[in-house]
Amino acid sequence: MATKTARAVWQKGMDFEGVGGSGNRLMMSSVAKEGEQSTGFSPMELVLVGFAGCTGMDVISILEKKRQKVTSFEVQTAGERAAEHPMVYTDIQIEYIVHGYDINPEAVARAIELTETKYCSVSAMLSKTARITTSYKIVEEPQIEAVTG
Repeated sequence: MATKTARAVWQKGMDFEGVGGSGNRLMMSSVAKEGEQSTGFSPMELVLVGFAGCTGMDVISILEKKRQKVTSFEVQTAGERAAEHPMVYTDIQIEYIVHGYDINPEAVARAIELTETKYCSVSAMLSKTARITTSYKIVEEPQIEAVTG
């Protein structure tokens, strides 16, 4: 069993520095009063960022193994939260945007299916409280020929 660690260190107001067991750091914040500026991610934003990153890493890894010619890749998420506390996510939409050439739509669909059903632990956790709806878009890019001198 793999154990992960993290901590949140209070800075001031509602600002915390998150520190992962890896040593990586990020700022978290919550706007406590009307008109205040946020200085970092909210914890619930981080959940969506983590979900997008987890599933995105799976999908791009699978597409690379399937030798798809991906030139850029993005995962967009949007989540609806319950009106009552603890205000968990109840609906999450996730869209995969794959740029490249000669991309096989079946390869993209299969990569998404595998991340949803087998690999992404964040997806597995979120699916316990939220309905997750996925879509994808393939943007065909022109193939760039190698230039020889």
